[in-house]
Amino acid sequence: MNIINPATEDIIATVVDDTTATVVAKYEVLRNGQQLWAKVPLKERVQVLIRFGQLLLEALDELANVLTSETGKPLQQAKNEIKGASSRISWLTAHAETYLQDELMREDKDARLKEVISYEPLGIIGNISAWNYPYLVGVNVFVPALIAGNAVLYKPSEYATNTGLQIERLLLAAGLPSATFQVAIGGGQIGKALLELPLDGYFFTGSYRTGKYIYEQVATKMVPCQLELGGKDPLYITDDLRDIQGVAEATADGAFYNNGQSCCSVERIYVHKNVYETYLEAFVKQVKSWKIGLPTEEGVYFGPLTRREQRQLLEEQVADALAKGATILTGGNAITGKGYFFEPTVLIDVTHDMRVMQEESFGPIIGIMKVANDAEALALMQDTAYGLTAGIYADTPTRAIGLLKQLNVGSGYWNCCDRVSAALPWSGRQHSGLGATLSHQGLRAFTKPKAWHLVGNS
Repeated sequence: MNIINPATEDIIATVVDDTTATVVAKYEVLRNGQQLWAKVPLKERVQVLIRFGQLLLEALDELANVLTSETGKPLQQAKNEIKGASSRISWLTAHAETYLQDELMREDKDARLKEVISYEPLGIIGNISAWNYPYLVGVNVFVPALIAGNAVLYKPSEYATNTGLQIERLLLAAGLPSATFQVAIGGGQIGKALLELPLDGYFFTGSYRTGKYIYEQVATKMVPCQLELGGKDPLYITDDLRDIQGVAEATADGAFYNNGQSCCSVERIYVHKNVYETYLEAFVKQVKSWKIGLPTEEGVYFGPLTRREQRQLLEEQVADALAKGATILTGGNAITGKGYFFEPTVLIDVTHDMRVMQEESFGPIIGIMKVANDAEALALMQDTAYGLTAGIYADTPTRAIGLLKQLNVGSGYWNCCDRVSAALPWSGRQHSGLGATLSHQGLRAFTKPKAWHLVGNS
């Protein structure tokens, strides 16, 4: 398999794909190693993952260069991702013992009764990961899985293969036994090979279409299957904001950071008619101020898209919108020449019969729609099959929170957007997925609870 630099279209590496046979062999390695790892005391397992987080920072420049070379992410954004991953590891390791150690729920000394919950590892889990934030979405899964005593068969995206191999290298350097973490290299066929294995849990990050397929394929195994899928995340700009300029700049970043290639990127914006013109002017000015270029150049905000195919989808969404009456304020085209570049695009006069307001774009494109009042904004925000995040910008907290309570999403944002915290569960609803990572729920997602009814002297 050739690894392509999306900024130059050069082949930067060639790796040998796994086969069904080698994937099975790696599973057997894990099957023999998981029980030994589970017997390692929790404190010691935590120390290995703490060391892994430290190694990420020590190798920051090297890892960022690898990440940028295969995903096209601007170098500073690559460094930000790795630092963010290390920060998440710090939270997960700091709280692991609190949420994974045995819990005494009841103690009746007269009756000599104790009731205890223990948290046992699932066993061997399959982690089919994503290319847009390979460190962050990977850490969400394999770090708590390993802390809890599981072994992990990790399939990085074929668009982040070298990064996946760097993750393996540093985990082993941190002291993790190789029989606890194995990497499966390849595309969709290797992902399918994982589905054929008798794994004890499946954790996938990616598109709704692929997630639905995985869920259907493994349903009869009756093991945990968590899906972190896409979104069509809405944002509403109310008319009681004092700092429209600052809000426009912040929300433009929420829409276009990492080229809009994030499941929680702002994908559609509704603006109250009283502030619409002011907001729009500031928003477009901010987007036009950002530099497009090679992701290794200083000050570049927009690098290439990671996947060549995404350019065509964006072109189709723009063409569909224009045919139905939308107006382009900036951008709208793929950039000719080497690399998978697409102009940052702002569309107005959009409606919900346009693909750009209904389908996930996963690129540097946004539709902005004028609304008359909160009721119209709420109805439009609810008009989606997805349910990942939603945001309200308002200076009146009761107004914002009251609207957010009516939205069927996993994360609600007041005066912020495109944000993830290790202390809070990351979860989707409807087509945005099943289950939760991060927070105490994410730590326990990789365990099966056992109830202990203990009677006698102890």
